[in-house]
Amino acid sequence: MNASLGRRVAAEAIGTGLLVAVVAGSGIQAAELSRDVGVQLLANSLATVFGLGVLILLFGPISGAHFNPAVTLAAWITGRRTPDALALRDVAAYVPAQIGGAIGGALLADAMFAKPLVKFSTHDRSAGHLWLGEIVATAGLILLIFGLNRISRAALAPAAVASYIGAAYWFTSSTSFANPAVTIGRAFTDTFAGIAPASVAPFIAAQLFGAGLGLGIVTTVYGTHPVPALPEAAVPPAQPELSSS
Repeated sequence: MNASLGRRVAAEAIGTGLLVAVVAGSGIQAAELSRDVGVQLLANSLATVFGLGVLILLFGPISGAHFNPAVTLAAWITGRRTPDALALRDVAAYVPAQIGGAIGGALLADAMFAKPLVKFSTHDRSAGHLWLGEIVATAGLILLIFGLNRISRAALAPAAVASYIGAAYWFTSSTSFANPAVTIGRAFTDTFAGIAPASVAPFIAAQLFGAGLGLGIVTTVYGTHPVPALPEAAVPPAQPELSSS
């Protein structure tokens, strides 16, 4: 990455914000247009897949399009021994930008649909099967991103990551938040896509555990060769959980 740290941080903040706006906004729109839960999930997942693919293409060349603290931390851990490694100062700048962007994106979605701008979600998501879903979703995301880099297929990341998120909407119980920043951001919207503040910490813990598990799988399958520090792949959005908890 040749862009300055300031430009990369801006790309992470704006990209994460737009990602949350897509997830939350399409979720609100789907809930207003249909009472059928399956139709809501289909509309929300399709909007997120298309939006995520575009954002990765747009911001990947600048910052790597992480949009996710789990991906940023994994990139730092795996790239520490490479010349172009993601530095700790980069991590310290990326993560707050991602969190701030996610909160801003949630507020933007609320504003576009005339919802209260600052109202914490009351959607409780505290259940063991949902945490397991987050572990699986995040592990799969990390395996995909860093596996593509190990086989020199990072150029496929926009389509591959978006496709994975679209699938994870449906095959994980939590509908694949897989992103600590987006999880925090969605606590600020008391809508279809929200998550109660009390449910945030367990979700993030599950996501970080899943990220570690994903890196372990990458090492097991591909060996211990270093990977690029800034993979050109995005962070999977946090998706609304439509099934009853």
